[in-house]
Amino acid sequence: MTTIVLADDHPIVRQGLRALLEKQSSYQVVGEASDGLEAVAMVERLKPDVLIVDVMMPGLNGLQVTRQVRERAERTRIIVLSMHTNESYVLEALRGGASGYVLKATAAASIVEAVRAALGGHRYLSPPLTDHVIEAYIRKAEEATNDVDGYKLLTAREREVFQLDAEGLSNGEISARLHISPRTTETHRTRILRKLGLRSRGELVRYAIKHGIIDL
Repeated sequence: MTTIVLADDHPIVRQGLRALLEKQSSYQVVGEASDGLEAVAMVERLKPDVLIVDVMMPGLNGLQVTRQVRERAERTRIIVLSMHTNESYVLEALRGGASGYVLKATAAASIVEAVRAALGGHRYLSPPLTDHVIEAYIRKAEEATNDVDGYKLLTAREREVFQLDAEGLSNGEISARLHISPRTTETHRTRILRKLGLRSRGELVRYAIKHGIIDL
């Protein structure tokens, strides 16, 4: 039996995916998460064969979920769901360790195929995405070696604090959510602003929106 965890903040999307996947007699959805932090914890606990995660999630976006799951549950295959065909999202997902990138517009036709490909050790990209396009984009990105993105310098914990801060949570709320002290939260925030060259929460929010870390 192939075990699957679904992570999407829209219950109706999770319901649709569950119904679609469980039509396959060998697939079982063993958990559902509504935010990124919950998704990582659930995968660590359940050790599913496959995680299907939306690219835009509260708490921790799907790209960061992918990176953390790859580090903490190596055997779990990851498929990223997205509305975005932007090559930068696809590249980040693949670099983070995703086995598939499925566009929501084609999810009904593609998701089972993507799961099968991932379980077989193959990569799956929804049309109109192709390996050729992605590999060309990767080469282009590698050529731009002088373009250092400060966000890539953030630690995993700093990225968690960054997103929760950008979503408007208070210092105390972030501390409670991540089980760290308010002082530690404030230290992370200071380091984040310094690494990104930002001066205020307003600038941090604008940065997060511009770089697709949170939605408007």
